[in-house]
Amino acid sequence: MRPAHPTEQAVGMAHYVSDADGVGGHLREDDEHFRVRELERFSTEPIDAPTDAYPHLVFRATLSGWDTNDFASRLSNALEMSRERVNWAGTKDKYAVTTQLFSVYGVDPEDLPDVDGAEVEVVGRAGRSLEFGDLAGNAFELVVSDLGRPENAAAIAAELHAFGGLESASSDDETSVSVGVPNFFGQQRFGSRRPVTHEVGLEIARRDWEGAVMAYLGNPTDAEPEGTQAARAFVQETRDWQEALERFPNRLRYERSMLHGVVECDGEPGPKDFRAALERVPSNLQRLFVHAAQSYAFNLMLSERLERGLPFDRPVEGDVACFADTDAPEGLELPDTDRLQRVDERRVSSVTRHCERGRAFVTAPLVGTETELADGEQGEIEHAVLDDLGLEPADFDLPGEFHSTGTRRAILVRTPLEYETDPLTLSFALPKGSYATVVLREFLKVDPVDLG
Repeated sequence: MRPAHPTEQAVGMAHYVSDADGVGGHLREDDEHFRVRELERFSTEPIDAPTDAYPHLVFRATLSGWDTNDFASRLSNALEMSRERVNWAGTKDKYAVTTQLFSVYGVDPEDLPDVDGAEVEVVGRAGRSLEFGDLAGNAFELVVSDLGRPENAAAIAAELHAFGGLESASSDDETSVSVGVPNFFGQQRFGSRRPVTHEVGLEIARRDWEGAVMAYLGNPTDAEPEGTQAARAFVQETRDWQEALERFPNRLRYERSMLHGVVECDGEPGPKDFRAALERVPSNLQRLFVHAAQSYAFNLMLSERLERGLPFDRPVEGDVACFADTDAPEGLELPDTDRLQRVDERRVSSVTRHCERGRAFVTAPLVGTETELADGEQGEIEHAVLDDLGLEPADFDLPGEFHSTGTRRAILVRTPLEYETDPLTLSFALPKGSYATVVLREFLKVDPVDLG
């Protein structure tokens, strides 16, 4: 175990679990070097099924140069319909080649427009739209460019195989191995270049609405243009909202929207005004602030578990485990956090056997109003992290989109991994909600910005 990059430490990822030096390099030299394919679990009827019972057309799109939201907007505009009639199961990045399902209400295959950078394959019809739960996971094929030490890939893979508690590999193919890594929330959850979303969320949970606004408006970083840094520093130092609005560039539309909210209030802004300013940003971003705070606490808990030398691949007394989703695609370990089991002394052995077979997973909390913390040493970790952050589950009983009941999340993610060395290409699959970068960070050990 070795210290993580300082930027990762700032969002709770304190360590790498592999000791070997990273291969170096960076991702996304080209969009073709970052390929993502959804692992689907959504049933459809034939395309000639009656449209009154199955009004949703389902198609698979391979996109290059499109993020999911922008493609959905382009599609709805071309079809002259509300964007709400276009649905998908998972959001994908613009700087990649991605393959994913979409559903559109009330159209026929011949209605679908030709869109540059999109290849469309009609799948069938469905009685309902796609939802987030219809995505089981994602399969990745990633090329690493400008490597420094490609020969280290094998040693890193072997260490990750051991960390996952996996049986010794029986294959003679050294470029195919199963690996395990801590199921951290990746840097993208917090902002790759300016990781502040969790700081906003922490202030929201503490009901410091002004502090939340300032965490988003202020906090200049070297990764931003000088003019942006200067605008953030100005508002942080002066609280001159009107002048700050003049200085913030138009491209920072969410920051400007918050500033408009503060400027337009009557008199000196108070807590209600700052909360209203936060609520001017899209509802998904409001939720993201709180989710990022939960994710930060989760990462801290995993880092402390590593520090204490507790296993990730099997439970200790006091842990809370969840069982596997029995409908997962073959070869994908998919936790079902609706099926939880407290691990008392008499259950340690049986749950350990389930974990060894990929049928159960140790969890940690994404803290919310309905969270029940673990017992034993893991419970000590969870209580200590929340105490350090000045939080407790009841703090997430928040207004509107900020409210969160919480859940639990597996602390380990395991996957079969194949790699080629010229160029270094990594292929693996992860359950929904897990980040490819938590695998890649172990191999590259570079600034998170280079992980894309």
